Amino acid sequence: MVRGSGDQVGRRAVLRGTAAASAGLALPAVPALAGTAPAQALSGRPSARWGVQVGDVTSTSGLVWVRSDRPARMVVETSATESFSRARRWHGPLVGPGTDFTGTTALHGLPPGTEVHYRVRLTDPEDPRRASAPVYGTFRTAPVRRRGVRFVWSGDLAGQGWGINPDRGGFRIFEEMRRRDPDFFLCSGDNIYADGPLQPSVTLPDGSVWRNLVTEEKSKVAETLAEYRGNFRYNLLDEHLRAFNAQVPTITQWDDHEVRNNWYPGQILTDDRYTEKNVDVLAARARRAFAEYYPIGTLRPDGEGRVHRVLRHGPLLDVFVLDMRTHRDANSPNRQPENRQGILGAEQLAWLKRELSRSRAVWKVIASDMPLGLVVADGTANFEAVAQGDPGAPLGRELQIAELLRFVKHRRITGTVWLTADVHYTSAQHYEPSRAAFGDFEPFWEFVTGPLHAGSFPASKLDGTFGPRQVFVKAPDRANVSPAEGFQFYGEAEIDGDSGELTVRLREEGGAVLFTQVLQPGRVGQ
Repeated sequence: MVRGSGDQVGRRAVLRGTAAASAGLALPAVPALAGTAPAQALSGRPSARWGVQVGDVTSTSGLVWVRSDRPARMVVETSATESFSRARRWHGPLVGPGTDFTGTTALHGLPPGTEVHYRVRLTDPEDPRRASAPVYGTFRTAPVRRRGVRFVWSGDLAGQGWGINPDRGGFRIFEEMRRRDPDFFLCSGDNIYADGPLQPSVTLPDGSVWRNLVTEEKSKVAETLAEYRGNFRYNLLDEHLRAFNAQVPTITQWDDHEVRNNWYPGQILTDDRYTEKNVDVLAARARRAFAEYYPIGTLRPDGEGRVHRVLRHGPLLDVFVLDMRTHRDANSPNRQPENRQGILGAEQLAWLKRELSRSRAVWKVIASDMPLGLVVADGTANFEAVAQGDPGAPLGRELQIAELLRFVKHRRITGTVWLTADVHYTSAQHYEPSRAAFGDFEPFWEFVTGPLHAGSFPASKLDGTFGPRQVFVKAPDRANVSPAEGFQFYGEAEIDGDSGELTVRLREEGGAVLFTQVLQPGRVGQ
């Protein structure tokens, strides 16, 4: 996919404007701005110092997000040019404490396959002349004609005690991904670590010291709505993430650490760190904060709606975003001979089958927040993901995945690829029925990446039920390796507009390509 140099210069210029507008949040000045809520008796004009985001972009629409430092009216302007001549104005919501001063404005009727420049202002509800400095961003709408697509994906941010380290420059990997100039970013979950308090400093194995920026909300496990909000707000203290958000649209899903490790509906905690033991109560608060801090078309700011959805990116790509948290059964030994609920729930599975059948895209990316054939344990007896280590016929949650894979085969659905994160290393698995205990499916690939900025862990074992063969893996040999030692990963997927070939690259921080796989279009299996 070729883009003109003029386009690159324009996007850099926009980002310079964005950085200037949010300079008050540069790392050295962060602690003064890290409180749980904006002050109510502020003089001057509103401020959008937390940056802007765009999410769930289609060929003609997108969602623009901002956070204010006080009650304000959100106003968005869009234009085809950096000069904002002939700009179109969108009057957004009045933001206030009910949504932690966040707001989202839906843009409709945008031209397909084009660069959209936008700027956001916040105006005083009592006096519209008192407005914030504008915060700028850009994004590309999805094409309606066949055109190349490139996107990046990963997950796991600020986990296992490794937060924003000013000495290291914060979340540097986002600047690296931004320079790849992707059409969008798929975040595969664990956007925050609500159950992972930060310490001001951690001594590393070589004797050096990792220094964390710590806010009040990041000093304990999150339980209240304010604490969950503070966890999402913490990540936006990083200037690289804010610059990335201003340029790259997101497709965001969640996993467990948005609430707490390995949670499932109905769980009652025995963790002494929590005064609220009912996970359903915690999940409702976390879900509301998640909905407030990300522009997601199927969620309302109060958290009602759903996380699972499909985003259509022109004739070459549909992205099917799964939710393996909200509808799952309880973690268990995972060996039930019957299991209707599984990890998706019956309703979500029916939705996924229906949408896959309707899709006419060349490639159908299944964005899964957990891997299929990697054994992820929850304690000594229970299991957290799909697999449980028994290489025989499907049991437990595997039954639901077997049903889905059988459906894909018999409906002759072409171009399915599974992308995920979760396990804190990077790998590529090829699933083949001739190697499997369950053989009624066509071959497919699963690509794993992450973490973006968190502890890294050794590779998990493979479960043979669906015949996976691990053709590539890079992982440390011990648990919770810090970002200072590397092992931070993201993936890149690129679809050629002419041939339709899909090239998947697994990259590590620093830009090196670790593994490449080229997939051919039009096949039920690969």
